[in-house]
Amino acid sequence: MEKYIVSPSPHIHKNISTQKIMLLVIISLIPSAVAAGIFFGLRAISLIFICIASCVLFEFLFNKITKKDNTTRDLSAIVTGLMLAFNLPATLPYYMAVIGSFAAIVIVKMLFGGIGQNFANPALTARIILLLSFTSSMTTWVKPFYYLSDNTDIIAGATTIVAENEQLPSYLDMFIGNRPGSLGETSALALLIGGLFLIFTKVISPVIPVTMLGSYSVLSLIAGEDILLQLFSGGMMLGAFFMATDYSTTPITKKGKVIFALGVSLVTFLIRSYGNLPEGISYAILLMNILTPYIDKWTRPRPFGTEKEAKNV
Repeated sequence: MEKYIVSPSPHIHKNISTQKIMLLVIISLIPSAVAAGIFFGLRAISLIFICIASCVLFEFLFNKITKKDNTTRDLSAIVTGLMLAFNLPATLPYYMAVIGSFAAIVIVKMLFGGIGQNFANPALTARIILLLSFTSSMTTWVKPFYYLSDNTDIIAGATTIVAENEQLPSYLDMFIGNRPGSLGETSALALLIGGLFLIFTKVISPVIPVTMLGSYSVLSLIAGEDILLQLFSGGMMLGAFFMATDYSTTPITKKGKVIFALGVSLVTFLIRSYGNLPEGISYAILLMNILTPYIDKWTRPRPFGTEKEAKNV
């Protein structure tokens, strides 16, 4: 008689590891890193390097102190460092970047059990912590190619999303990244290249970015806003492809992903339209991260052959 082995799911395994996934994410972020170096100079490259080195070091030291296995080999700390750097202005003091790296790795990631156990996106949460702690430094952006100016003073400029009295850049400038902003959020072109790479390699599902960008476009149209301006401004593209698609902090089911993305779009729209914050995408994603367990619970499929639970009256 043929024997059948009954075991817990998953029953289908794919030949890909966390390290391979993180490596693909790193590759997808290279275009944005190159764009940051072009538009904001060596200061941007050094800030990226410091964030990466700090994140890797803090994770290594945490594992060493707590006598756990070294997890830096999975490359997730490098991804966190890159994502944190992409959310920072080019002129942010290095020590603030190190503080942000500590918050991302130790407080948000490792204290909750490491990769896969954190309730919120580490880099995004660290950005909010830095924004609340060092508001002035975190909201001072430099204009592209400022490092080529003979004037040694920093040339400050508002991001496109908060610019009111300044002349807005053209759609082309916003698309390629020739505008003030954080290191990794200015170039929509670089982010699209990286995001499409992740979709085609099946690292991420297109559900969240497509739903986010599509629903936000509809909201902007209803409100009479410039759709391209809204999509290319702030961190919308960075958030849609890289921040809101984090495995650990977003819903598992397709229906849950749609609900998550719609929530992010709506909260971002409300903050941008009625709030006093320079940007709303970070707060919107963090809020939906917190709601993810409930979304998973509401949208999880019922096992085949089981009856629907009766509601208690």
